Parts: sequence; C-alpha cells; structure tokens
Amino acid sequence: MENALAKPINRGCLNRNQIKYIVVIAMLIDHIAWGFVDVVNPFFGACMHFIGRLTGPTMAYFVGEGYSHTKDVGKYQKRLALFALISWPAYIYFEFGSLFLDFGNGLILFNPAQSVIFTLFLGLSAIRIWESPKIKKSIKIICIILLCLLSCIGDWALMDVLGCLFVHIYRNRPKAKWTAFTLIFLIPNVLMWIFIGFHSTWFQAGVLLVPLMLGFLYNGQCGSKAKVHKWFFYLFYPAHLAVLGLLEWGILR
Repeated sequence: MENALAKPINRGCLNRNQIKYIVVIAMLIDHIAWGFVDVVNPFFGACMHFIGRLTGPTMAYFVGEGYSHTKDVGKYQKRLALFALISWPAYIYFEFGSLFLDFGNGLILFNPAQSVIFTLFLGLSAIRIWESPKIKKSIKIICIILLCLLSCIGDWALMDVLGCLFVHIYRNRPKAKWTAFTLIFLIPNVLMWIFIGFHSTWFQAGVLLVPLMLGFLYNGQCGSKAKVHKWFFYLFYPAHLAVLGLLEWGILR
C-alpha cells in the first residue's frame, strides 16, 4: 500500500502490485460469498471464503513492511484514517443492511463496526508508538494493548494490528518474522476451531496460504509506481462494498 523495497528479498516472480491485485480479487470473491452464496450453497461459499483469507494478512504485511520505506508516515497514517472513515458506512451497510443499531427502547446509534482499513490504521499507529523515542517501553506496551482492544470493533481484529507490528519489529530477522506473522493469524483461528467447530470455520485455514505466497512468490519489488496502483485499493474498497451492499439489501430484496 506504500512504497515497497527497492531491492528484491527473494527470487519470487510477483511484485507487490501484482500480489495486491490478487488479494483484492480474493477479497471480492470473499465478499460475494458473504452476501450471496452462503445462503444458497454453504460449502461453495466456504471455499470462496478460504480464498478470501489471503487479503487481511497480506495487507497487514504490506503495512508493516511499508512503514520503513514510505517517505511520510504521518501522511500515510492520515490516508488510512480518511479511507477508514469513507469506508465506514459502506462496510456497515454491506454487513448489516442498516447504518444504525436500534436498541428497541428509543435509542438508535450509528453502528460502530469498522472495516479492515480501520484495523490497518491501528496497526500502523502501533508501529509509530513502538518507534517513538519519547515514550517509555512500558507505556508503549499499554498503548498497543489498548489499540488491540479498540480493534475489536474492526475487521481482522487484533490480528492485523499485531501482524503489522511484528512484521516491522522483525523486519531484519526473517525466521522470527515469519514465525510471529504465521502464529498471529493461526492461533485465533485454532481457538475458533476448538470453541466453534472446525466443520463450520475450516475456511479460516486459508490464512496459511499467505506466508507461503509471500515467502515464495513475492520478490520484494514494488512494480510500477504509477499512481493508479497506489490509489486503486483505497478507492475500490468502499466502492465495491457500496455496490454489493445495494445489491444485497436493496435491489435484490
């Protein structure tokens, strides 16, 4: 999502732009399944969700990697905050069919649920806190815990905050980076399999495709620096949610 490494980190065949478009397509497949396929064919929908697990972890990886290579971290953070705000109503409408929560006693509030861009914003914020020379380490840890708690209203809660952070912290230690990154996304899903049941949540195993894809296919290069590649995800994300939401809750109902 920001300027990537100038030099390749491995012999992979795909640059960051190419991988980003792959995971955007995976996200679209995932959201189509949530909106239209699950109720018709749950197994086929789960297969689509399996593919969709590529997106959240990959974007977290790129945010964690991009921190060290962006020219203006503050500007990057503001852009994530802006598009989290723009995506908020589209995300809520797609997920719930209404922008508001009705508590039945006359109290109606705007739904606080947030999209993955919000969680990525918190992940970048966690990195900035970690790198701040003005904050004591104990305070840094407390702040990051608070960010993790705040992420619980967002998509890919906890995972995308810590995923961003540990990719950055272990950026010069590949084994530690891949171990931490994999565990961050695997452990919550293992707990889900235990407490909810593997039969209904097996598709979450798709997160394991991400370290394989990035570890073996990503070449560490950013690809073309044309602005369309930089802005496509930011614009596509709220736009596709708005269109799918209108189809799911409006036109088709």
